[in-house]
Amino acid sequence: MTHEFTVLSTVEHFKGRMFDVVTDQVTMPGGGVAARDYMRHVGAVGVVALDEEGRVLLLRQYRHPVATVLWELPAGLIDVPGEPLVDAAARELAEEADLTAERYDLLVDLHPSPGCSDERIRLYLARGLSAVPEADLHVRRDEEAGLTTHWVDLDEACAMALSGEITNGACLAGVLAAARARDLDWKPLRAV
Repeated sequence: MTHEFTVLSTVEHFKGRMFDVVTDQVTMPGGGVAARDYMRHVGAVGVVALDEEGRVLLLRQYRHPVATVLWELPAGLIDVPGEPLVDAAARELAEEADLTAERYDLLVDLHPSPGCSDERIRLYLARGLSAVPEADLHVRRDEEAGLTTHWVDLDEACAMALSGEITNGACLAGVLAAARARDLDWKPLRAV
């Protein structure tokens, strides 16, 4: 028999732009109640941008919580009310990589840290890439101002993921999923 985990109450400890921190009192199997602390996250999208030569666009970006520069995909928050997720992905690709894409396919969904956050990230595969017109380029600020872009062969990116050089969860999942989809002639891809 499956237990229904019922939330009896919620206390909000922090409310922010990107996430809130809460404690839920939740019923447990056997009749007990347990406190569960977690972040309620707005969610995010990311893009595996793959060019005609089979290279993926990776970013190098500083991330303060881990105090280092990481390999990442173009990605960002779902922070525009009513914006379709694929449009959010296209916006992030333009803002962080100065690229547009003719085609988007749904690649993979992931919960990067379900033990402490409800964050969900949807990753898209973008192909048919072209440069954003110079007049429409996004002005990057804060950490984004220092990000750099690098074209990496998809198989090399997979090796970077497996060697521990890529540690960003969305980047790991996106690179490995794109390689698998490519190896299966793109059949696992889902429609947007």
